[in-house]
Amino acid sequence: MNNKLKTSIFAGAIAIGALGMSGAAMAQVRLGINIGVPAPVYVVPQPVYAPPPPPVIYAPPPVYAAPVVVIGWHGDRYWDGRRYWNRNDWYRYHGGPRYGDHRGWH
Repeated sequence: MNNKLKTSIFAGAIAIGALGMSGAAMAQVRLGINIGVPAPVYVVPQPVYAPPPPPVIYAPPPVYAAPVVVIGWHGDRYWDGRRYWNRNDWYRYHGGPRYGDHRGWH
């Protein structure tokens, strides 16, 4: 091998070694000594007791009833299940006494 090749191999080995050494040089070891300073202590919090939640009460479903329809006289009006009639309209449509007519039905 010639001398020039040996020199370049040697230079390459030194370069690779220098790169490896720089990584090792970055490694650090730290040792800390605290004198007179207490170490942090974990304190367990006191347990908190709460009463149990109230029981769940479900309301019954609402009951819907049909409105009560009362057929007949309501005051001075007559409900026939379809509409209200006043007395004069009822007697005029169905025949019968008018106000002041005391003869009754025909």
